[in-house]
Amino acid sequence: MKKIGLIGGITWQSTKLYYEYLNTMVSEALGGKYSCSCLIESVNFADISAKQSAGDWDTLHTQMATIAKSLETAGADIILVCANTMHLSADKIKENINVPLLHIAEATGKSIQDKGIQKVLLLGTKYTMELDFYKDILKEQFGIEVLIPSSEDRDTVHQVIYDELSKGIISKDSKAKYVEIIKKSESNGAEAAILGCTEIPLLIQSEDCDIPVFDTTKIHAQAAVDFALAEMTQTK
Repeated sequence: MKKIGLIGGITWQSTKLYYEYLNTMVSEALGGKYSCSCLIESVNFADISAKQSAGDWDTLHTQMATIAKSLETAGADIILVCANTMHLSADKIKENINVPLLHIAEATGKSIQDKGIQKVLLLGTKYTMELDFYKDILKEQFGIEVLIPSSEDRDTVHQVIYDELSKGIISKDSKAKYVEIIKKSESNGAEAAILGCTEIPLLIQSEDCDIPVFDTTKIHAQAAVDFALAEMTQTK
């Protein structure tokens, strides 16, 4: 089994989902007492979010790359950043490691493409929704058209992530707001919605929506497990 290196704590609420998904998926694939071989370095989200708000991305890129290298040195065979937004640091990370970085947008794009879906709503932090790093991968590598909510709705989505989900607060009112935002996108032709923040699956599940939703946390974890178990499953 390959060892998975996780940059966690962005936030720990979603990192615990990764840990649960990874171990459950390995157990389901191999049976018995199998669990995931992984390393986690968990950062302080207060520090990360302060740098994000200040626009100090260069420092964050260096921090992410340093952590990724330390995970590689500790024996990780692949690196995962357990957050959509911090894939802004993907290029810097790749420059500093010799093992693969499993990009969450690439894993998600493949999953969407496999379903034959061509137009999606992207939900996430304002950074993920408004900057191009995520949308460009979906468009250029997978031919997927990406919609984002209105400015007001983007504020709502972002606020719920940082003020509620990052703290483990699950609100029925916030769930209703998210569902309504997803419904609005349907009138603009959205065939599905990307839960493009690893905390959103704490709030929204597929049964809450009329259109398919893509849980980026679960998709990312499954792609990591597929990598980690590739040689084992080939010999079974």
